[in-house]
Amino acid sequence: MAERALSHGVDTGHWRGIAFMLLGTALFTFNDALGKWMVASVAVGQLLFIRSAAALVILLPLVHRAGWSEVFVLAQPGRHAVRLALIVAEVACFYLAVRHLPLADVMSVYQATPLIVTVLAIPLLGEAVGWRRGLAVAVGFIGVLLVLQPEGGVFTAAALIALAGSTAYALMMIVTRQLRQTGALSLIIYHTLAVGAAGLLTLPWGWPAVDMTGISYLALIGVVATAAHMCMNQGLRLAPAAVVAPYTYTSLLWAILLGWLFFADLPTPLMLLGAAIIVASGLFVLHRERQIKTT
Repeated sequence: MAERALSHGVDTGHWRGIAFMLLGTALFTFNDALGKWMVASVAVGQLLFIRSAAALVILLPLVHRAGWSEVFVLAQPGRHAVRLALIVAEVACFYLAVRHLPLADVMSVYQATPLIVTVLAIPLLGEAVGWRRGLAVAVGFIGVLLVLQPEGGVFTAAALIALAGSTAYALMMIVTRQLRQTGALSLIIYHTLAVGAAGLLTLPWGWPAVDMTGISYLALIGVVATAAHMCMNQGLRLAPAAVVAPYTYTSLLWAILLGWLFFADLPTPLMLLGAAIIVASGLFVLHRERQIKTT
C-alpha cells in the first residue's frame, strides 16, 4: 500500500495532513458563515473583541504550557507590528464585506490571495515571475472581475472592501514568510490579542446590546476559528505546504453550500465561472512554484 501511494506522488503519511487541512478549511468556512450571520446585528468591533476573548480562553493554557517567555519574546518586533496591523485590516474588511455580499462571492475573491502574493512578491521580495505564472495571474484576475461583476465599470464599496481585505491578507502572508523563526503559537496568540484590542477600541462608537445567546454565538466564532487554526497547522506539520495548500480551495464549495442553506444566496453562472477561473489559476501558480523549487 505504501509503495502504491508513493508511486502516485503522495506519501501515506501525507493523507493525515490533507485530512487536517480539509477539516480546518471546513471549520474556517463555517466560522465565516456564522460571522456573516452575526455581523448583521452586532458591530464588527464587537464581534472581533468577543471572538478574540473566547479564543484566548483556549490559547492561554497552551501558552502557559509552552512557557510565557518562549511565546512572548519575539525578534523583529517592527515586522510583527506590521503583520498585526495587516491582520486587523484583513479581518475587519472580511466582516464588512460579507455584511453586504454573498459569502461565496467574498470567499472567491479571497481565493485570489495566492495570485496577489505572486504579484506583490516581485517588488517586495525580489522574486522573479515567469511568463507562465504571469499569464495565470492575469487570467485569475479576470475571474475576480467575473465574481464581482462591476456595474458600469465601477466596483461597489463592498466589492472594494473585499479586494482590500484579500490584498491585506496577501501582504500579511508575505510578511509572515519573513518571520519563519517565530513559533506557530506565538503567531496565533499575537494575532488574537491584536484583533481583540482593535475590536475593543471601537467601543466609543457604540456596541448594540447583545443577549447571552448572541454572546455565545460570538464566542463560538472564536472557538471555531482557533480549532481551525490548529487543524491547519497540524496539516502543515504532517505534510508539505505544496501538498495540502490546494485543498484550501474546498472552502468555496462550503461557502456556496452554507450560503444557500442559511442565507438563500444562489451563485450566478458568472460567479461560478469566475470562481472556477480563480481556482484553476491559483492551482497552476502553486504547481509552477512547486516545479521551480524542485529544479
